[in-house]
Amino acid sequence: MLLNPRYGSASLADVVPSILSHLGVEGEVDRIGLDLDGVRRVCVLVVDGLGSDQLSAHPKQAPFLNSHSSPPITAGFPTTTATSLSSFGTGLPPGSHGIMGYLVEAPRHERLMNSLQWKLVGARKSEGLPADLVPECFQPSPTAFERGLDAGVRVAHVGPSMQNGSGLTRAALRGPTFHASVSIGDLGAQVGDIFDSAGPTLVYAYYGDLDLVGHVRGPQSLAWRLELGHVDDLAQAIAERLPHDGALVVVADHGMVEVEDRIDYDTSVELQREIRLVGGEPRMRYLYTREGAGDDVAATWREHLGGGFRVIARDDAVDLGWFGPIVSTDAYGRIGDLLVLANDRSVVIRSRTEVSASALRGHHGSLTSAELMIPALVIRGKN
Repeated sequence: MLLNPRYGSASLADVVPSILSHLGVEGEVDRIGLDLDGVRRVCVLVVDGLGSDQLSAHPKQAPFLNSHSSPPITAGFPTTTATSLSSFGTGLPPGSHGIMGYLVEAPRHERLMNSLQWKLVGARKSEGLPADLVPECFQPSPTAFERGLDAGVRVAHVGPSMQNGSGLTRAALRGPTFHASVSIGDLGAQVGDIFDSAGPTLVYAYYGDLDLVGHVRGPQSLAWRLELGHVDDLAQAIAERLPHDGALVVVADHGMVEVEDRIDYDTSVELQREIRLVGGEPRMRYLYTREGAGDDVAATWREHLGGGFRVIARDDAVDLGWFGPIVSTDAYGRIGDLLVLANDRSVVIRSRTEVSASALRGHHGSLTSAELMIPALVIRGKN
């Protein structure tokens, strides 16, 4: 079953604006209803790949987090890191910030754009970035972090060094002072150190290893459960150092599904007919079709894939509000002519062109509960 994102009331895009409202930023509103009255220092811990379904299913591995229950919120669509972190950083749905998925068509370019690595697929490191893909031009709206800074909030970003000045950071997470973390323990320690200074403060802390383990070993593996235990310890360590006017908010960018059935586009002549480019990722594919071929391609894919997938036209996905209430002209041009969403435990892989991704056990991108629903836990400092 596919669900709809809850933009404007209970989505990842609503988290930072809601927090800023409690930190006194004029014009911001608590869209979610977070328990943050009287709080002046907030850490948002973004755990990559921690869906609320997976968290609630493992109370023994995550006793601390599961002891702080609250209604889950939704990621945006597609449920993938580049899109979700962009919604988190800008406070906007995907249709407004324009970072529409993992692999997307960049009009005027023959190759797909990798939004996570912020480059055209196959580009060499020495290649310059085309002017229209410069991050600050690609996503020009002020970030929620920048709005906080303008209002006098101290904003910090704690994460791996590769995020410092990356294309995605420049596009959608720009503004905070960056603090590189070298381990999970270092991440927790640095958050506590930043909180040692008083005044309105927002810390964005990112932890990505749970997602990595889920992709490689699967979200049902022992390795994933053990990694979840480390996340639980991290959250508890941060919470124990919270000042009296502090709070920890734990969210994620998406959940994950352990896949069973793989359909290989690269070995199917039938699926390749009338396709220019295949974007997205295995759980949610963008199909960029040849002119006038959309209906025929949709019929072929529906017949070939069966009930495990939903094949839908771009305009229909926009009308359903999957990308938010507004879809800009630029954002619209990056969406596939057709979207192919998995609604069971299947994926559409590309064994020849996406070799590593095709071998992964865990995937995300679609709108099932396991991928879309994410936690939004609020843990207050003790007086």
